[in-house]
Amino acid sequence: MTTGLLAITSEVSLWPLAVLLISVAFVVVLISVMRVHAFLALILAAMLAGLMAEQLPGAKARVPKPDSPVVATDGKALKSHWVQAVELTSIEFGRTAGSIALVIGLATIISMCLMKSGAADKVVRRFLAFFGERNAGVALLLSTYVLSVPIFFDTAFMLMVPLARALRLRTGKDYLLYVMAICGGGVITHSMTVPHPGPLAMVENLKIDVGVSILAGILVGLVPLAVGWFVCKWLNARFDVPIRETPGTTLAELRAAVDKPESELPSFAWSIAPVILPIALISLASFMAIGKGNAGFVKFFGGKESFDSAFAFLEFIGNKNVALLAGALISIFVLARQKGHTVAKICELITLPLETAGSIILITAAGGAFGLMLRNVGVGEAIKAAAAGHDLNMLWLAYLVAVVLRVAQGSATVAMLTTSAMVYPIMTAGSGLPCDPLYLFLAIGFGGFALSWMNDSSFWIVSKLGGLTEGETLKTWTVLLTVNSFVGMVATWLLSLAFPFPMGKPGQ
Repeated sequence: MTTGLLAITSEVSLWPLAVLLISVAFVVVLISVMRVHAFLALILAAMLAGLMAEQLPGAKARVPKPDSPVVATDGKALKSHWVQAVELTSIEFGRTAGSIALVIGLATIISMCLMKSGAADKVVRRFLAFFGERNAGVALLLSTYVLSVPIFFDTAFMLMVPLARALRLRTGKDYLLYVMAICGGGVITHSMTVPHPGPLAMVENLKIDVGVSILAGILVGLVPLAVGWFVCKWLNARFDVPIRETPGTTLAELRAAVDKPESELPSFAWSIAPVILPIALISLASFMAIGKGNAGFVKFFGGKESFDSAFAFLEFIGNKNVALLAGALISIFVLARQKGHTVAKICELITLPLETAGSIILITAAGGAFGLMLRNVGVGEAIKAAAAGHDLNMLWLAYLVAVVLRVAQGSATVAMLTTSAMVYPIMTAGSGLPCDPLYLFLAIGFGGFALSWMNDSSFWIVSKLGGLTEGETLKTWTVLLTVNSFVGMVATWLLSLAFPFPMGKPGQ
């Protein structure tokens, strides 16, 4: 085994692993110590990784030899290594932004309209009415799980935490249970379902079907969601966290929100439509794509010609951009109908959320550039070489890489972006992945939200808006996310052993 490992590592340099460590440390120092904006830190890290690379695609050899090529295989002249490091960073940044910008912008509009129209509040109330106030924790857990499919975690938490505080005022107990239930419900979908930027980038990087990824993320996510509920109850019994004053809210305002009459809220059907419709359209298109090669399925639609017509239409409306656009238009309609706003007023309300979305897009695209630059540097091949001769499961390897990157720089999105870009070359080489690539998507997604600590922006949102001290947040929020992450990975691994066959067609 040792001889084989030495032979492989002699052919593949492990320097890219050093590049990975140096560039990740660079990001950590810039963001955590020097407080540099994440966008700038990630772009600089991508360039640094490119500059340290032994060789980049489209670049001249760093140590030219007499027989060194001067043109690439596509006939274009090779550029200097330093120039190509900058150019590839720009190219990969644009590629990532092009695949996620529209989706993030539309999801932001849906989020804003759900909150302003009272639709989100309506969904939560229906869950509370169904489960009863005694089971308010379960209601918050499940309603957050549903609402956070199209809504970013930070937004979902800010929406739900006033209800947790109001319930604490009403019941006089279980405040930590309510807050942790919101956290447990919101974090999983943030890391496991499109249109969130991390899963969206993973779908692009791993060539996974969008609809299949959504269904798998939601269904497999139910396992850590269920286990996480018992963790929430255990934490609540262990720690007595009082309700504290938080910025921007008063007890009177909380009571007013709880006592708001139903007549001021939209109907449940209209409230949940902007969430359910995009999921249904995307999933339906994926279902049609999977059944395209099945003769019986095609015959059910009246033959190939009829099926092709139906498929063309569903493929269009089930495109993630079109589906999210439909959800955004419905959410705008609900807001206009409920509040009597004009189009001009709604566009005014949309402006600030879109500015926030722009920042998210910049950071996400910069993270994509960083991850894809590491792929160009050869980190994936280096990891493969380092793992050669060892009995390492590819899913667990990807999970651990995502966890390490998450702890190092704090962002679940960046951890998912970087890991998926790095492991794709290994996956396509057919080495160490004896199951459907969808399981790789799940493994990286679960690894991406483990061990949240003080370099994670969500840590501070939960702490400050939830009224928890830093120590309480570490003992509760961090523990809950880590348990959910590990349980989700174990579920993924067991499913990959039981059902290793392909579950969907790549690429959408």
